[in-house]
Amino acid sequence: MARRRKRKSRRRQEGRRILEHVPQYSIESGEEKPVTAARKFIQAENISPPALLLVKRNEHTTDRYFWAEKGLFGAQYVEENHFLFPSLRTLEAPVGPEPVAVASR
Repeated sequence: MARRRKRKSRRRQEGRRILEHVPQYSIESGEEKPVTAARKFIQAENISPPALLLVKRNEHTTDRYFWAEKGLFGAQYVEENHFLFPSLRTLEAPVGPEPVAVASR
């Protein structure tokens, strides 16, 4: 029996495209929990929002966090609700067709 593909949310895809333009930092969690490692890294490096942190938990798992003015959020939540974050509104591309210039003679 054929497996159906999971439908990709347009809102989440748009959020993922927006997050591609945010600075990314890759760190290892070590002995700490991933969110604790991310918070300590932000504090130590004095990172200003917005930023995306990729925290490697082990060789197979990487947790993604978004550092915003409001705090630290899971990247998946931010992808789905990117319109709630003012720092991402400036990165959004204008929606709709681009105006076409008409040459006059």
